Amino acid sequence: MAGHPPRGSQTPDVAATVRSVVERTVSREAPEVDRQGRFPRASVEALAEAGLLGLLAAPEVGGAGQGLRAAAHVVERLAASCGSTAMVTLMHYAATTLIEAHGPTEVRRAIAAGTHLTTLALSEAGSRSHFWAPLGTARPDDRDGTGGVLLDADKSWVTSAGEADSYVWSSRPLDADGPMTLWLVPADTDGLSVAGGFDGLGLRGNSSSPVTARQARLPRAAMLGDDGAGMDIALATALPAFLVLNAAASLGTMEAVLTAAREHLTGTRLAHLGRTLADDPSRRGRYAELRVRADGVRAFVTDTLTALETDREDATLRVLQVKAVAAEAAAEVTDGVMKLCGGSAFRRDLGVERHFRDSLAARVMAPTTEALHDFTGRASLGLPLFDAPDGSDGRA
Repeated sequence: MAGHPPRGSQTPDVAATVRSVVERTVSREAPEVDRQGRFPRASVEALAEAGLLGLLAAPEVGGAGQGLRAAAHVVERLAASCGSTAMVTLMHYAATTLIEAHGPTEVRRAIAAGTHLTTLALSEAGSRSHFWAPLGTARPDDRDGTGGVLLDADKSWVTSAGEADSYVWSSRPLDADGPMTLWLVPADTDGLSVAGGFDGLGLRGNSSSPVTARQARLPRAAMLGDDGAGMDIALATALPAFLVLNAAASLGTMEAVLTAAREHLTGTRLAHLGRTLADDPSRRGRYAELRVRADGVRAFVTDTLTALETDREDATLRVLQVKAVAAEAAAEVTDGVMKLCGGSAFRRDLGVERHFRDSLAARVMAPTTEALHDFTGRASLGLPLFDAPDGSDGRA
């Protein structure tokens, strides 16, 4: 995205806008993005031109000023067409929430204008999916008297690696107590390097690759929020967005395969019997089970958004649950549709096998389903969400 001319502006009709972008560009690009494992650049540029990359940016910097519900709709519609484009967009939105709260005005304006793509860089090779336990360091560097900082880390699974204009980056604190400090790291920072490409089972175009920092120098002003406060900041902003939008992506994937299943069942005739596959009660029953499963996830996602918007007492619990609920349902529903459609589902042209592969990523993407179940159990039982660094439960 770096260096592109200014793109769209505030978009009043989000649903119509994303529908147009999907129909004109995303759906056309999706099969080859998957087949070649290439970054969905044309689709991201179309989103930027339509003003959708600036969806969560504030009106004061030229953004659309929309909330998480609008972002969830965008991600769901994208995922129904191209999981890779949906993942790039949801990571951009999650990072944007942090930048909106603590980032510099010039970057916020660039996001609003659609000229800046950002992403999260939290997971590390040494702590794997435990993104809340960074091993990467930040050290003072005052060699030239400007109060710089040196970052060293081995980040893993960074969506849009080598494509984004910036990374919302975590490290151990510079000077303060606390588990984490956050930084806004420009992609062209000296000392950053992308280690190889991405050749995955699903989400093949999301460019999720390791990013390494070796004495990458930043000004101290690149810190997002206070030193040591990164965990609290992430929990309040990026994590709710990330979890809810992941659930929206899983929902879009389910809707896509259920649409394909409906068309297959109603459009495939058994000529020797003079009826369609939809006339078979067992197939109808299985389709109904899958439809109910997806509708249950939609209700859960909608309720989670309402809980957040109304600051409901159970909002945190719903946020911790929503990705796990949706991820497991998506794996079940896409697998069920593969079986329901039989050999037809194995053909690439139907698109079901691509959505099936894409759906499996949500289970293992940090925080994983297992981690979210643990968080849910801790929250429900009145325990701290995270263990203390010494391995205790954080209580005396």
